[in-house]
Amino acid sequence: MKTRKWLASNTFHHSSFRDIRTIIQEKERQGLRISVCIPTLNEAKTIGKEVVILRSELVQRYPLIDELTVIDSGSKDGTREIAASFGADVHLASEILPETGTKHGKGENLWKAIHQLRGDIIVYIDADIKNIRPKFVYGLVAPLIYRPDIQYMKAFYDRPLVSSHGIRPSGGGRVTEILVRPLFSLLFPELTAIIQPLSGEYAVRREVLEKICFPVGYGVETSHLIDVYRRWGLEAFGQTDLDRRVHRNQPTRDLSKMAFAILRTFLSRARSLGIIGDLPELAEVLRQYQVNDAVYEQVEFKIVEEERPPMITIPAYREKFGRDDS
Repeated sequence: MKTRKWLASNTFHHSSFRDIRTIIQEKERQGLRISVCIPTLNEAKTIGKEVVILRSELVQRYPLIDELTVIDSGSKDGTREIAASFGADVHLASEILPETGTKHGKGENLWKAIHQLRGDIIVYIDADIKNIRPKFVYGLVAPLIYRPDIQYMKAFYDRPLVSSHGIRPSGGGRVTEILVRPLFSLLFPELTAIIQPLSGEYAVRREVLEKICFPVGYGVETSHLIDVYRRWGLEAFGQTDLDRRVHRNQPTRDLSKMAFAILRTFLSRARSLGIIGDLPELAEVLRQYQVNDAVYEQVEFKIVEEERPPMITIPAYREKFGRDDS
């Protein structure tokens, strides 16, 4: 079975890459640059710790990271100031490629990071990780350095839920298990080998990132997996077990918004690939309910999953990185 073989050859554990000095030697031998992007929106509670640990351990002590950058969506809680005070390069997404306009969402920050950063490998790290460790970077970067056939590395981990009573030993990844894994099982069964398809930590070669589209919102991880799989196959992926990730868990109502956006992206991809037939125009409004004094009220949220085109199609990017127009 292809997925079984892939799991055996392309699934790693971070402990295999503890020798950071050897990773750096191989990185330098190949002349590679490593950039880390942390996309943010109001993450003042955790961004300082992330920057301090990654900068002290992987920029100063072990020079694995060449750029440590925060791309911010317009935080109002001091996120940018905190990140800058601890030594991160900080940029507003709206000020990167201003001629392309400004859209709102995590995917927008990830897309603009491709233009802003200069790394041959870009590592994306979510900003809300409470137990950040250097392994979140070297565990993803090392397989790309040692295995030229791997293009896109995903993280997976236990995702305990933090509550007022402490850490629950199970749970997390709710949208993955309830929505994404069933969808992949139906139409892209090989992609079910990726243990946590929605993980926010991944490392990718520039030549892959610049050729794929970026939904600006929650659909970005799902679209990446489908697009890379269709173009380069399952063997282009790898995944690393990082053991555990503690983060801010979201209420179910917010997860519903995430699921809505992911489902729109998934159906649009499946339709454009000819996997499913014609669909009616997909709605952009999610409807939820709340109760106020025994009165049931409908609440509507407009969720539009706009997409950014492959960065390689942007003239300013091609000029900056010397990409041939052909």
